[in-house]
Amino acid sequence: MGVQAGDRAPDFTLDDQHGAPVTLSGLRGAPVLLVFYPLAFSGVCSGELRALADAVPALGDVRILTVSVDSIFALRAWSDREDFPFSLLSDFWPHGATAQAYDAFDANRGVARRATFLIDAEGIVRRRVETPISEPRDVNAYREALAAL
Repeated sequence: MGVQAGDRAPDFTLDDQHGAPVTLSGLRGAPVLLVFYPLAFSGVCSGELRALADAVPALGDVRILTVSVDSIFALRAWSDREDFPFSLLSDFWPHGATAQAYDAFDANRGVARRATFLIDAEGIVRRRVETPISEPRDVNAYREALAAL
């Protein structure tokens, strides 16, 4: 069942694509869109994160954190290539521990599932959405969920 709407979001600290630590609880005061995805450089993930990057101006005051099991080195190369305007966090080691804490880890594949959590300014999960690993998420759903906060 894992983390659901109404639960306090499990805290974590992960390094971003530049090696800087990001702690979820340190971002209180504004909403956070926490986006788990399987792997950098894959087709669906690339298109999905590009669509998210294009939507950033329309999303308003939200901190976007994306999380995969890739190393910070792979995330840095991908971020530099794609010029993503948000943090790409590495859940590399312990392998997938943050995804596991959110029940967003596919143990058979060893990657995060395509799960999204909208966390309010006080650290409470307001929405959880999971889509099949082969299907991109709808960016318009992010706008609608943020508008409902």
